Amino acid sequence: MTKKLLRLKKIGLRAGIAAIVLGGILALWILTLDIPNFEGFSERKIVESTKIYDRTGSILLYDVHRDVQRTVVPFEEIPRHVKNATVIIEDANFYNHGGFDVSGFFRAVLVNVLSGNFTQGGSTITQQLVKNALLTPEKTFDRKLKELILALRVERTYSKEQILEFYLNEIPYGSSAYGVAAAAEIYFGKKLPDITLAESAYLAALPRAPTYYSPYGAHRDTLDKRKDLVLSRLLKNDFVTQEEYDAAAKEEVKFVTRGNETLKAPHFVLYVKEYLAQKYGEEMVERGGLKVTTTLDWELQQKAEELTKKFVEEEQEKFNVHNAGLVAVDPQTGGIRVMVGSRDFFGEPLPAGCTPGATCRFEPQVNVTAYSFGRQPGSAFKPFVYATAFKKGYAPETAIFDLPTEFNPDCDPDVAKQELEPEDENRPDSQNPCYHPKNYDEVFRGPITFREALAQSINVPAVKVLYLAGLIDSLKTARDLGITTLADPARYGLTLVLGGGEVKLLEMVAAYGVFANDGLRNPVTSIVKVEDARGNILEEWKSGPVQVLDTQVARQISSVLADNKARSPAFGEQSYLVIPGHTVAAKTGTTNDYRDAWVIGYVPNLAVGVWFGNNDNTAMEKRVAGFIAAPLWNAFFQTALLSIEKKDLIPPTPETIEKPVLRGDWRGGITYTIDTISGKRATEYTPPQYRKNVPLTQIHTILHWVDKNNPLGPNPADPGRDPQYEQWEFAVRRWISFQGIREETEADIPQEFDDVHRPEYAPSISFKPAPSDSFPRTGTLSFGLTVSTSRYPVQEIAVTLGGRLLGTIKSAPYTFVYNLGTLANLNPTETVAVIAYDSVGNSTTIERVIRITD
Repeated sequence: MTKKLLRLKKIGLRAGIAAIVLGGILALWILTLDIPNFEGFSERKIVESTKIYDRTGSILLYDVHRDVQRTVVPFEEIPRHVKNATVIIEDANFYNHGGFDVSGFFRAVLVNVLSGNFTQGGSTITQQLVKNALLTPEKTFDRKLKELILALRVERTYSKEQILEFYLNEIPYGSSAYGVAAAAEIYFGKKLPDITLAESAYLAALPRAPTYYSPYGAHRDTLDKRKDLVLSRLLKNDFVTQEEYDAAAKEEVKFVTRGNETLKAPHFVLYVKEYLAQKYGEEMVERGGLKVTTTLDWELQQKAEELTKKFVEEEQEKFNVHNAGLVAVDPQTGGIRVMVGSRDFFGEPLPAGCTPGATCRFEPQVNVTAYSFGRQPGSAFKPFVYATAFKKGYAPETAIFDLPTEFNPDCDPDVAKQELEPEDENRPDSQNPCYHPKNYDEVFRGPITFREALAQSINVPAVKVLYLAGLIDSLKTARDLGITTLADPARYGLTLVLGGGEVKLLEMVAAYGVFANDGLRNPVTSIVKVEDARGNILEEWKSGPVQVLDTQVARQISSVLADNKARSPAFGEQSYLVIPGHTVAAKTGTTNDYRDAWVIGYVPNLAVGVWFGNNDNTAMEKRVAGFIAAPLWNAFFQTALLSIEKKDLIPPTPETIEKPVLRGDWRGGITYTIDTISGKRATEYTPPQYRKNVPLTQIHTILHWVDKNNPLGPNPADPGRDPQYEQWEFAVRRWISFQGIREETEADIPQEFDDVHRPEYAPSISFKPAPSDSFPRTGTLSFGLTVSTSRYPVQEIAVTLGGRLLGTIKSAPYTFVYNLGTLANLNPTETVAVIAYDSVGNSTTIERVIRITD
């Protein structure tokens, strides 16, 4: 027992010595740290400013600190609501800790781990003050320790009121505002003492992440929620009365618009700045001296801003549209070439006196190309659905019926009967379980191909294609191509193909870029290179495309979207979707309620998208996107094409499709082959050019001939088991009766066989005189022929050499002469073939092998 105690004492002694030594080393290390002078707040200055450049690295788009504004105000002149709101949201235990809040730190860690979003900050107000005023922005253990030591020293040197005063005059609030007084002027156009409780709550909400929470950025809704959180905490802690809280909660706060001539491509710059803040932190962006080379084409950006403003102003009164956005992306890199987030970043909200985020049809500084909540794309979503169908084996030429169709199996399939019934005023349309969409022109075209339906943006076939392709699979295709906002499949039904989900213009343009790039996806990016203040490269774009869509499918979509003949019945031959001298794929989109109008199109090295609408979601005049959005799209695309290399879209590889309906035959799934000369059944002697597959007229919905999940497989044994079969078939049967079409049975198949194409009817042909056995490489090939007819006259004689057509003989005398010197790459031996055709295609071939000598 004594030995054991002795051993424990020795272990304890050694541990104590080790702790003393380590503590001494730590203390010595702390003493040697280069601790900044915390007493000189008034002499502090920001020495390194982040600069954002265009793609050339020579055009400065934005200098983070070029327009810094700071107004220092004494503690007693700062409104109590500003002080209380700041403390309650940033450091509720501020008046109780000595610079570091242990409980607050561990609470923030716990909340972040449980929520997974890491939005809770663990730093006290004192730590934030030290971090922003005295320390460099790099995230190292040394700096964190300096921050803690300085925070403790500051707490021992200054009163809480002085520290809060320093903080409220020092902290960045975004938009070049340092200190709460400058923020009040920049955001509200007011002196600090004049701001309201609601405005105080907004200002208190900003310092946690000024770029992310910017009222001019893509997360205004998140800022509003954080403001509400500030107000609720003020009420909970009795800093405001219930009446004050209610008034502030209802107040519609207006953020003023400020011009800035030193800020180029403003929506793009703020988009980049937010990206940098998320990746490197607000501190690094504000004070880290980053040099950022972006993907922006400044020349095209200027033109895009000019055209966007011009076209919206021209269409504002005509179509009741007040805003637009434009994005251009290089599909081969994913680089954003142009981003115009509104008609005019420095304009005034419209109508005058409106409330941003609520009643403004135009909010200048909201980036509509990257809305956090998105907008509905209308028919611009259709290519993702058709691409999914093509992946499963359907084809651009597949036939489908465009007819009035009820898609809810529980509803009467007779759409006409439904529409004659009186409407139930107590049941709003949103609760009507029946679903029978109409086309934009309320015309139904009967049988139509996938190509025609997509090119002309016909709705009913699109809904059927979504059913055939599958909702989940179509969402996956969109996600694979880069659409991130359609994350909840349970929200969508067959309306998805008509634009029933919200998307971002930027993501839509990038996704169309995948079609342009033969199915290769380059993640959309705004960055070419990021360097720190010392010139070290922190980030640099590298090519890394991923094949997310089969090349053939991408080319099929491009083939359809670029097919002006296919879309002309809807848009006309000379629409705004046509770019003279270029083959451009394009698709429009208009929501059913006319709140959104889109046009997105591309060539292999540029994808361009345009959105028109109103920020408050009010409807435009009832016009399709071809009238509203396409003129701007066309004007910019023509300008952009002048500055890039001309590249053509590659057509898809021709495919052999066995099933009649998949290759466009809507009349039936049973076919027989006839000879087009005699009109009788073809035989083994019928030449290929005279063979024609004829469907037996047995007209049914496509679900009669294909299993939707395996269209290339056998016909369904019991097609009626498909839940949509009866609905679709009803529409087809009614159409047949209106058209007066007589359906056929196997008894209608011709029983007689081709009697004009027979071996004995072929022409007789022989050499006379025959060509010699050898010819010089530069000599003359010559010979004569004896020709006699059988039943039908000889129409043409073709002569080939090694498979190359040398010429034809149409009539007697049957002689042939050819200069071999005009042919390159002759082989030592070649075969002369002569084929005689009669007037119905019967043929005879004779051959002779010759030697070619030098």
